[in-house]
Amino acid sequence: MSHHLLDLPNLDAELFHLPLATDFSSVARATHAPRFLLLYGSIREKSYSRFLTMEAARLLQAMGGEVRIFDPRGLPLPDGEPDTHPKVQELRELAAWAEGMVWCSPERHGAMTGIMKAQIDWIPLSVGAVRPTQGKTLAVMEVSGGSQSFNAVNQMRILGRWMRMITIPNQSSVAKAFLEFDDNGRMKPSSYYERVVDVMEELYKFTLLTRDVSGLLTDRYSERKESAEQLSKRVNQKSI
Repeated sequence: MSHHLLDLPNLDAELFHLPLATDFSSVARATHAPRFLLLYGSIREKSYSRFLTMEAARLLQAMGGEVRIFDPRGLPLPDGEPDTHPKVQELRELAAWAEGMVWCSPERHGAMTGIMKAQIDWIPLSVGAVRPTQGKTLAVMEVSGGSQSFNAVNQMRILGRWMRMITIPNQSSVAKAFLEFDDNGRMKPSSYYERVVDVMEELYKFTLLTRDVSGLLTDRYSERKESAEQLSKRVNQKSI
């Protein structure tokens, strides 16, 4: 046993790994374009969260990314239908496909919308042994009808952490969104637009940096220990 572990009696030394920089250098690098799923939180015909999401999609595509935007129309309320519902299956398949996400919600009554939350709630923390969001990158954005606020993005950050995602430091909050888009739904030049560019650039970089090593980043001692204990139980049961 390493002398470093002598004063850590609660640790299982065989399952305690020492993280090394060389662990990351040996990981194979993907060659396909980074894959992004974008979610927005309004089904209004003139939806500023959808307009902002589409601007984000254009930027990610210009950087070389592959982008999918989920249309929340027709998605049932969580537990309102079985998870075999076509819209639920579509959303879950996209979540599994993506390597990074963008969540964009209007702020309504000081919070993200129910439409936004419903989409996140339909994405499970795990499907069998697969966690659809763990280790994937996330950028959060919001639009508001009044002065600038950060309630929705702050709430989505909490959810991103709960979903075990790598939520990037930067974010976008567009105040008085009705003034920031033209009649064609395109964002006007402004510091708000420049922030969106910054956020998408940062998301793209974080995704390139982490997508191949997310398995290493999310490999946890507690889960290794739990898996070892389960394996030991199965072996013991077979011997009995």
